[in-house]
Amino acid sequence: MKLSTAVAMRISDILREKNLSQYRLERNIAMPHNTMKTLMSERNRSVNLRTVMQIIKGLDMTTAEFFDDPIFERDDLELYE
Repeated sequence: MKLSTAVAMRISDILREKNLSQYRLERNIAMPHNTMKTLMSERNRSVNLRTVMQIIKGLDMTTAEFFDDPIFERDDLELYE
């Protein structure tokens, strides 16, 4: 699994847990829809740390809380494209 896919899956899970729409998150953090759409799509080949940090802050989480998930511990997590 690509790192970008893992990040998108984690964001989706958190949005569900917080009963928050992707649109509401975009508005809360003033992120353009196309940026979020690209990040959340399967076409995304990489993740930008600055963008991920902006999303984490918008989710009212710490970086440690965001990455404290089994999806980031997978043996098949591809860190390089």
